[in-house]
Amino acid sequence: MKVLMVCLGNICRSPLADGLLREKIRINKLDASVDSAGTSGHHAGEAPDPRMRTTAKAHDLSIDDLRARQFSRTDFDDFDLIYVMDESNYTNVTQLAKNEHEKNKVKLILNELTPGMNTAVPDPYYGGDQGFEDVFQMLDKATDIIIKKRLTND
Repeated sequence: MKVLMVCLGNICRSPLADGLLREKIRINKLDASVDSAGTSGHHAGEAPDPRMRTTAKAHDLSIDDLRARQFSRTDFDDFDLIYVMDESNYTNVTQLAKNEHEKNKVKLILNELTPGMNTAVPDPYYGGDQGFEDVFQMLDKATDIIIKKRLTND
């Protein structure tokens, strides 16, 4: 199973989701991989936002080695599941899908917590430190469910 996490710039939400799921895959010794991308290429090549790296480190998780990249149409070929952080990301990604099969790979990540609610992971970029912690808590819970429901076949 190959999973892609997507947000706007690939410096806050999606690298955190990537790092969380990557660590849980490692701990559970699962045959899966994860990556992240942004719908915008504005931050391509950059490390995650320092505030998100600090938040991750406060929870014994390092995302320092991740680098932003832009989502590509070929990601539909390379990944089995594509989790987006909000409706805007969903629209931007699904517009690149060439068929229903590809479009069906795209899911709002918080629908794992609140099925069918289409709740967005808020973008903490312009907020304070608590916004980064809130995003951590949301994505930590969502990635726990992904591990249990999607990757371990329980």
